[in-house]
Amino acid sequence: MAQSLHKQKYTILTLFLFLFLLHGESQKFSRNLSSKTLGFKKQKLSHLHFYFHDIVSGDQATAFRVAQSAITNTSSTGFGFMAMMDNPLTVSPERTSKMVGRAQGFYASADLRESALLMVMNYVFSEGKYNGSTLSILGRNEVFTTVREMPIVGGSGIFRFACGYVLAKTQFFNITNGDTVVEYDVYVQHY
Repeated sequence: MAQSLHKQKYTILTLFLFLFLLHGESQKFSRNLSSKTLGFKKQKLSHLHFYFHDIVSGDQATAFRVAQSAITNTSSTGFGFMAMMDNPLTVSPERTSKMVGRAQGFYASADLRESALLMVMNYVFSEGKYNGSTLSILGRNEVFTTVREMPIVGGSGIFRFACGYVLAKTQFFNITNGDTVVEYDVYVQHY
């Protein structure tokens, strides 16, 4: 009987130990890290300046309407339309100037009362030390406001852990075909 009792205690102890280890392992999906161990140095603030070319007409269009709502065509704001873009980013407002990257993502009319777009895009840089790095922007763009501010919500490469904001100013809008050039000032904190 004493041996059977000892066996039961051993079995119960083993079961509790197994459950404790199982519980401990399931909690290891996260851990605290030191930024120094990842090689992060002092945080920097950078200013980038470029021009965004939203080309919706012609043989070389870079933005295309991909969806619309039942009321898009009768709405004063075009509510519900969505366009995908792969727009050039250049150093000056001329379309032929040096390209530094592309704005890839989509914009959609998201306000029934004002002309305001939901912007979801990545700046994909192809020039200099930023080549291969990206910045992600997600925000509201009130298109008829002189200067619009949108947040930077992240990035990759040099811009890993990025945060900041962009200021957008329309430089040119062709009322006939919809082509637009927007000046962007980007203020980004990164490591």
